[in-house]
Amino acid sequence: MVQSDGYELRLVEDNVAAGDELTFPPDAINRVVYVVHGGVAVDGQELGEDTAWHGRGSARIAAAPSGAALWRWELAPAASTIQHAREGGPHVLKLRRQLDWPIAESLLLRCDSVSFPPGGCAYLHTHQGPGIRCLIDGGIRIDAAGKSHSHGPGSAWFESGPEPVFAQAAGRATRFIRVMVLPARLQGQSSIGYVNAEDREKPKSQRYKAYLDVPISL
Repeated sequence: MVQSDGYELRLVEDNVAAGDELTFPPDAINRVVYVVHGGVAVDGQELGEDTAWHGRGSARIAAAPSGAALWRWELAPAASTIQHAREGGPHVLKLRRQLDWPIAESLLLRCDSVSFPPGGCAYLHTHQGPGIRCLIDGGIRIDAAGKSHSHGPGSAWFESGPEPVFAQAAGRATRFIRVMVLPARLQGQSSIGYVNAEDREKPKSQRYKAYLDVPISL
């Protein structure tokens, strides 16, 4: 059993100019880096637009000649130092949330995208673990806990997992990138559960693209 009551999930936006790089210490923090625009080399491994990388601890991320815009998720001890992030500038903390712990005896990090056609929706549902989403295209309304919030490109939000959520896409193609912390037994399997029995057999408009589904240690 992973024993801790002090972990958080956070999302940082990194804009790395051509010739610049990010370096991370051997801190055992699990990171997922998604390339929004441009390209990078992570410890020599080249990654282009719409790809993702997972690593734990030390790493060197060098921007391609085009530069790079990155979204960086970290699963880390709460209130631990966030490398490179600061007020303003090219590295911006978009969102951080402390997690209810423990989630499961063993864990995985999943990075995928969810896309909707114009006007598509995700019926009232839950997930088996928490995650942070960030909209990359279109617009979406998220209804949860009796509140409704609308998001445009670059906007991030947190979903706890057990809290039921309804998602309504705008009248244009919509897609978000998400990273979730899930029980390791769900590797390769969906984490979603529909609240209302009548929704379970309805056709679903959302489509998924998997980037990473990796067991982790803390």
